[in-house]
Amino acid sequence: MGLLNTVYGAIGRRANGTHALVARAAPVLLEAARNEPQAVLQSYGVTLQGLSAAEVESRLEKYGPNQAVREKRLTWFDRLLSNVRNPLVILLLVLALISLITGDVKATVMMSVMVVLGVSLRYFQEARADAAAEELRAMVSTTATVIRDGQKQEIPLQELVPGDVIMLAAGDMVPADVRVLSAKDLFVNQATLTGEALPVEKTAAAEARPLQNPLEAGNLCFMGTNVEIGAATALVLTTGSDTIFGSLAKSVAGRQVVTSFDVGINRFTWLMIGFMGLMVPAVFLINGLSKGNWLDAFLFALAVAVGLTPEMLPMIVTVNLSKGAISMSRKKVIVKRLNAIQNFGAMDVLCTDKTGTITLGKVVLERHVDIHGQESDQVLELAYLNSYYQTGLKNMMDVAILDHREVQAELQPEVAYRKVDEIPFDFVRKRMSVVVHEKGDGHLLICKGAVDEVLGLCTTVQDGDSTIPLDEGYRREALALVEQLSGDGFRVLALGLRRLPDEERLYSVQDERDLTLLGFLAFLDPPKDTAHEAIVELAGLGVQVKILTGDNEVVTRKICQEVGLPVERILLGGEIEGMTDAELGAHVEGVTVFARLSPAHKERVIRALQARGHVVGFMGDGINDAPALRTADVGISVDSAVDIAKESSDIILLENSLLVLRDGVVEGRRVFGNIIKYVKMAASSNFGNMFSVVGASIFLPFLPMLPLQILTNNLLYDFSQTAIPTDDVDREWLARPRKWAIGEIRRFIVYIGPISSIFDYATYLIMLFVFGAWARPDLYHQQLFHTGWFVESLFTQTLIIHVIRTNKIPFIQSRASRPLILTSLAIVTIGALLPYSPLAGILGFVPLPALYWALLAAMLLSYILLTQVVKTWFVRRFEAD
Repeated sequence: MGLLNTVYGAIGRRANGTHALVARAAPVLLEAARNEPQAVLQSYGVTLQGLSAAEVESRLEKYGPNQAVREKRLTWFDRLLSNVRNPLVILLLVLALISLITGDVKATVMMSVMVVLGVSLRYFQEARADAAAEELRAMVSTTATVIRDGQKQEIPLQELVPGDVIMLAAGDMVPADVRVLSAKDLFVNQATLTGEALPVEKTAAAEARPLQNPLEAGNLCFMGTNVEIGAATALVLTTGSDTIFGSLAKSVAGRQVVTSFDVGINRFTWLMIGFMGLMVPAVFLINGLSKGNWLDAFLFALAVAVGLTPEMLPMIVTVNLSKGAISMSRKKVIVKRLNAIQNFGAMDVLCTDKTGTITLGKVVLERHVDIHGQESDQVLELAYLNSYYQTGLKNMMDVAILDHREVQAELQPEVAYRKVDEIPFDFVRKRMSVVVHEKGDGHLLICKGAVDEVLGLCTTVQDGDSTIPLDEGYRREALALVEQLSGDGFRVLALGLRRLPDEERLYSVQDERDLTLLGFLAFLDPPKDTAHEAIVELAGLGVQVKILTGDNEVVTRKICQEVGLPVERILLGGEIEGMTDAELGAHVEGVTVFARLSPAHKERVIRALQARGHVVGFMGDGINDAPALRTADVGISVDSAVDIAKESSDIILLENSLLVLRDGVVEGRRVFGNIIKYVKMAASSNFGNMFSVVGASIFLPFLPMLPLQILTNNLLYDFSQTAIPTDDVDREWLARPRKWAIGEIRRFIVYIGPISSIFDYATYLIMLFVFGAWARPDLYHQQLFHTGWFVESLFTQTLIIHVIRTNKIPFIQSRASRPLILTSLAIVTIGALLPYSPLAGILGFVPLPALYWALLAAMLLSYILLTQVVKTWFVRRFEAD
């Protein structure tokens, strides 16, 4: 039991972070790898007969079930709380409560409606996305074959304990981190952990190499990987959260990273709260001191606070994001977290795993060549016969050969050939042969296997139509070709042929001699058909693609060449290990490909890019991708990804095409474009109102507008903005990454906001001196002043969105969507009719003189022209496009 106690003493159950957990697990796993099987069994207090029922019960109670930590689904209350926990929502609720206490029911209702709409839309959209993601979960296996009390049993994975002796066979998922005790032709696919596309051979032999990474051990298998071919008996070393898979799951479960969108929206909210913090107390004190009615001053200041609050922002943001999520769902993309849509548009670096994301995630026969490297149909056809007639378990390369179904249609092996015998594969010879009878041409012994093994059996070579002796020149040429293919990342097999007399007999290994070398078969996990086009389109949108893979640099370089990704330098995980964060940050900008990475390395690369101001996306599908998916601003996984990858991601692609990435980027920018329209318009308008209200409060002998009128103005104006999510976005806006730039928004506010104050003060002068409110400040003239400023304020705020929504000339070069135009017209029409409606008395309005409307038209035209001039200068001065 010594090693077993060491395992759980070393790992513990409170390790923090992926790297720490794996690092702690490494010594105990490597100790088991270095020891002989019998010694490991003794350390765990078990024999090949397995544990007894009593010992299993004791260990299950001590170490817990064999279950990795999974992300806990939010309860309805937790989800609701997470949506309410927002500075702007909290501010609106506080103002609503104050309004309720002071008896202002209308303001209370209006703000409460805004909060309910924004929160409920986000709540139901995210709940629906999580439900869809839950339906995608599918475990590879649910049981394990274990030996207990000398009997073979099938038990649920959760019931495995350290010290269990298990049986593994082709197709099984490895249920824990295990030490191989005995094996027959065992190959394990570790792609989800290491990124290697091809299976890795596992044996029972003790490791003599000075390894530091348990994933490189040839006698250890790990939870979440799967057996490709062969069989084995193994000892369970660690279970649940103490496995490498479990440590990764534990490190990311429930860990929510604050993304660039979250930071941006919070910074803008606090910017607006800061404006309110300056203006509202000033308005309260000025009106209280100058007019002597502190209650009216308080109610007016409260109404101003409501008017300054961008209360539509939560709803505008949520509706825009929800609309984007619905649009993406039509393209078979599940958006788990709404904020990820905007992060998609802000993304300027996409880091992606290689295997299963850029590549197909399966081995394909890419080349079938003769001795000179020329494509050879004969090599393909005879390789097809070899794979077709072998009766053993077909490996990934046999499947890749048999995928060439056109060969079967042409050869018709079931008609033209008859199987005579088979010499099975074994891992000593590293080859296998089939003998077939070809009508009218005797027997053909077709041998396929490792290059060195097959080449050593060949005495002749096929050169065109001639068969000639395999001399040293041909041998050097063959080896040079193999070296070239291997250097390009191919896994190479050789193919040999021997023609034999037509006689019925049993064939053996001794018959594998005097072969004719026909050529070579080159296999690769190829890139997806859409990978090259997607990378080109992303580059055109200003998104740089970087490869972060656990696979080796040779294969990675080959794939990058095929998809058109330039590779000047490859940074390896071993190099990253020796770098400080500052040193890594200096390298990440200029490096496109990172290979032989651990999960911790991928996470460090992403953090280094984020520290340099990039908005980073990460696309992956394996266990080893989970920390990176969680750390990135937007995590993207595919339908075939393992559960932990899907749980850690923000977006799940249901289709194999990578072109949907381009659609996601464009949709994200469109969504953000419409959000930023509201932000710029609301912020600049509020900043302008600050000057207008403070100035009016100083010199006017009465309130510039009644609290009820401010709330009505605000409600109508807010309604006019509800159509913003339907608006179109200029093509130039979509051309490059977009992210929150609070400094730019602040500049926009400072330059554009005061323009509205110019026309507010012009309205004050008109109402005071043209229409006599200054000379005769009686009730009628106060109401006339209120009505005039109400209408002007509503018209300018509602119509100016058409100028701010585009960097082009409004109405001519860029036109708003029909719903936005209609809502704008509807609101200004209502504003114009209110002074003449039955509601005029309730709201404190009086009819406006005809001259007012002429002056208003002139002011509106001047306001639009001046804003357009300043906006054009601002864009040329401060923006790139």
